[in-house]
Amino acid sequence: MKTVVGVSDYRVSGNTDETIITYALGSCLGIAAYDPTINVGGLLHVMLPLSKADPEKAKLKPAMYVDTGFQLLLDEIYDLGAKKRNIKITVAGGASMRAKDREDYFKIGKRNITVIRKLLWKNRFMISSGDVGGNISRTMALRIADGYITINKKPIGVNK
Repeated sequence: MKTVVGVSDYRVSGNTDETIITYALGSCLGIAAYDPTINVGGLLHVMLPLSKADPEKAKLKPAMYVDTGFQLLLDEIYDLGAKKRNIKITVAGGASMRAKDREDYFKIGKRNITVIRKLLWKNRFMISSGDVGGNISRTMALRIADGYITINKKPIGVNK
């Protein structure tokens, strides 16, 4: 069974027949967390780095932001029995949306990457694997049965 996670959304599962997938990770980040000892995991598709940009929107849609979304993902997999010491983290996305980095004024992709790295460090997690940056779009999938992650890449149509 395949479950699609949209932008500013997430899914957690302990169903070993399920694969969770998210598409179009440009400047957005896909963050997967998985506990291989009990086959529980989740996938989050965040759009923006910090919830302080719009606290009201963050209350309604916490998965929109790296800081609130990541905590939500962790809380949900802990509720399914995951243990912090076992969790493997994979991150994908964070691309520049312009051909030349200097043209990417807001640098949302880079800011998303910076925030997740800080949160992982603060919470004593290491990134187990990932593929971030550049100017390519990614699709990310997490297979719950064994934690296998796939990250497929496609060039972003950028202005030259």
